[in-house]
Amino acid sequence: MAYIYGIIIVALLFAALHYFTELGKSQKLLIGAVLLVVVLSAVAYNKYNEAQREKMLKTIVKYEQGKTVTCNGIDVNSSIYSLSVGTYTFIGKKNTPHYAEMISAATCE
Repeated sequence: MAYIYGIIIVALLFAALHYFTELGKSQKLLIGAVLLVVVLSAVAYNKYNEAQREKMLKTIVKYEQGKTVTCNGIDVNSSIYSLSVGTYTFIGKKNTPHYAEMISAATCE
């Protein structure tokens, strides 16, 4: 859906350039192409960030279900690590070999 909005916005801007400016045809096409690339890049960036967020949230759910998740080659579970919900970081519990070790949930599989 975001792609459609992006294309509509670029089309409207291109129409405004076509009817309300004194620019040449090649300049208008260049401006339209640059705007299209900017909008599509923003959409692609948002899609990538959403995919990363979904991956991290699935990891959090798996951890909260009591399962072991792997983060940077380290097995993380609720008996060794606690979860800081504000930053989605796993923090090693006291009296464990991983005491005070911090691992971002974004690095987990």
